Amino acid sequence: QVRLVESGGGLVQAGGSLRLSCAASGRALSLMAMAWFRQAPGKEREFVAGISRNGGYTDYKDSVKGRFTISRDDTKNTLYLHMNSLKPEDTAVYYCNALVTTTRDTQYYWGQGTQVTVSS
Repeated sequence: QVRLVESGGGLVQAGGSLRLSCAASGRALSLMAMAWFRQAPGKEREFVAGISRNGGYTDYKDSVKGRFTISRDDTKNTLYLHMNSLKPEDTAVYYCNALVTTTRDTQYYWGQGTQVTVSS
């Protein structure tokens, strides 16, 4: 069974930084494209950043460009989101999403989320 576990969230002041991690576990898995989404209270879940299988292509929500950096370490099956110059509007639960191939199938998985709170 594939599991994605996020960590690294917390409370930070505006202008501060955080690094989120998403560790994937499971038997014989291969991580394809991966992404970070977020959901603020009362709002729909939205795309934040994505990265291709080999890391050669990345994409970002306009409001986080230049502040957030997505990266991956396939030797550790881990996805990262480095967040700098955080703003109160970045407050949300951040979710990891991954397209995963196993011996059984290929499908998308979600993590349980990690809370990021930015105080003004």
